[in-house]
Amino acid sequence: MRTGESATILWRRVDHPGHESARLSEDGTGWTLAGTAVFAHEGQPCRLDYRIATDAAWRTRSASVAGWVGARTIDVAIEVEDAVWRLNGAACPQVGGCIDVDLNFSPSTNLLPIRRLALAVGAEAEVRAAWLRFPGFELEPLAQHYRRTGDFAYRYESAGGAFVRDLTVDAAGFVVGYPGLWEAEDPVSLRRCKGEQ
Repeated sequence: MRTGESATILWRRVDHPGHESARLSEDGTGWTLAGTAVFAHEGQPCRLDYRIATDAAWRTRSASVAGWVGARTIDVAIEVEDAVWRLNGAACPQVGGCIDVDLNFSPSTNLLPIRRLALAVGAEAEVRAAWLRFPGFELEPLAQHYRRTGDFAYRYESAGGAFVRDLTVDAAGFVVGYPGLWEAEDPVSLRRCKGEQ
């Protein structure tokens, strides 16, 4: 992507009712990943708007999540400076040193380490992400492992291998196939993952 360009995607949840749309844009100094997830959780409607800002090297600088889970209002602000993380102003030493934020409710944030690592096919890397858990909205560390298995494919593992998925991505880095959880409904995104125009 060149300066000023953007990419968008629309997902459908596979495990229960819901949709999410996200947009990735670049402004010359970094990247912004913004989106809205609308889904059901334990019989309650949820709407969560998020916005993540990174520097030019894809390191998270800030993130926000706002909306509702049933009757509960959600308003979360995350700031990162010199690898020190703050959640609504409170220091979070448990995720100190993390580079990527990971939103537990969304497939969008897999894009961040995928773009930052820029792995060659066959290469792999360990990541320790600051994981914003849903529905508690607390930050905790999450060890992750990415192995690039093809031009548009990754093997993703977390929780010491307890969670494993083979992800399909598009040319922008958005996950378009997340088995059992999300899949892209946007035909443009599906064509991108096949390398088509």
